[in-house]
Amino acid sequence: MKTNLNGATVMRKNLKKLLTVGAIGLSFSALVHAKTELTMYYPVSVGGSLTKVVDSIVDDFEQQNPDIDVNAIYAGNYNDARVKALAALNSGQPAQLSVMFSIDVHELMDLDAIVPFDDVISTPEEKTWLNSFHPALMENGIVDGKTYGIPFQRSTIVMYYNKDMFRAAGLDPEKAPSNWQELIDMGQKLTKKDSNGKVTQWGAMIPSTGYPYWMFGALTKEKNHKLMNQAGDKTYFDDPKAIAALEFWQDLGDKYQVMPKGTIEWGTLRQNFLEEKTAMMWHSTGNLTAVKNAAKFDFGVAMLPADVERGSPTGGGNFYLFKNATKEEKHAALELVKFMTSPEQAAKWSIQTGYMGISPAAYQTPELKEYVSNFPPAAVARDQLKFATAELSTHQSGRVRKLLDDAIQAVLNGQKSAEQALTSAQKQAERILSRYR
Repeated sequence: MKTNLNGATVMRKNLKKLLTVGAIGLSFSALVHAKTELTMYYPVSVGGSLTKVVDSIVDDFEQQNPDIDVNAIYAGNYNDARVKALAALNSGQPAQLSVMFSIDVHELMDLDAIVPFDDVISTPEEKTWLNSFHPALMENGIVDGKTYGIPFQRSTIVMYYNKDMFRAAGLDPEKAPSNWQELIDMGQKLTKKDSNGKVTQWGAMIPSTGYPYWMFGALTKEKNHKLMNQAGDKTYFDDPKAIAALEFWQDLGDKYQVMPKGTIEWGTLRQNFLEEKTAMMWHSTGNLTAVKNAAKFDFGVAMLPADVERGSPTGGGNFYLFKNATKEEKHAALELVKFMTSPEQAAKWSIQTGYMGISPAAYQTPELKEYVSNFPPAAVARDQLKFATAELSTHQSGRVRKLLDDAIQAVLNGQKSAEQALTSAQKQAERILSRYR
């Protein structure tokens, strides 16, 4: 009997242990399931192995935030990222945030797909963070006084040039063209032909596929002209300054013969520069680290040359928060965005990719300070922000950009005059945008 009692006691103790272990297991399971999962869409079309850099930053974030899991889905270019993210949203798949074109803001708002960061932040520290970025980078992200886009993968157009070719042509390797006339003069000295008259080395190349409207935005800014208004419901493609800017672009190939006639491919231009087929190229600062790592020659980076003034549109991607995320997911996404845009991470990102540090504080970190000191080209895009303007961004931005892209290419290919092409593009853009006023 005593044994039976002892056995019953043991059984009760064992049962209590099992119940306790079960409760702990259930509690642990609940904690595991309480994790917030985020899906982030990300474009990787420029500048080397960006996925590795993003993965590294995300890993650091997850270690510091064990209650948040991040699934980064990589797309090709910005358009691919937008299409994939919106397709996921439309099909009910989870997506809480994405890096997409900074110029997508009006289109995303029209689709009712995003919410302003102002609606998610709550603390004084977060409000300070919201105002911590370079003002020029915020122009494409603020609409009606609210911030819909936070800068991350941001750039300006810069001029890369081959210093060895400058020396060989008798030019000062430390002096890139500072104005349009110098671009012509130096470009002609840098253009070489063989005995048959075939060009073996071009003076300059400006890409006109991929993002021709972006390069055109630099030329029009240098004419002291903006292509659209802040509300994104008006364009100014047919302004005389815009026409003159496109005529100059065409003349670089046709009249001055410092670059190839017709269109120049965005996707192969960096390789053309690295293979020394051109002495100068206009391209994103997002290529800086890739050029630095691959160039077998001495190269420099300079601001774009001026006409009336210097200038470049900003470019690249912003973080956006999707409206259909839960409150918890939006706050978790905010934590991720805050982490990835912190001065330390922004400095790491800039060093490893070539994209600019998105805040003044990023350039005050010891790492980026030292990097810029040892490699001054890393500061060119930042310094050019004082001459920067917003990138072309309108309602139905994809349609409007294509109108301008087609007009530019028609002129460069000799199919239309600049005035004809831009007047036609303006009329069509007017029809699209008039309904949004």
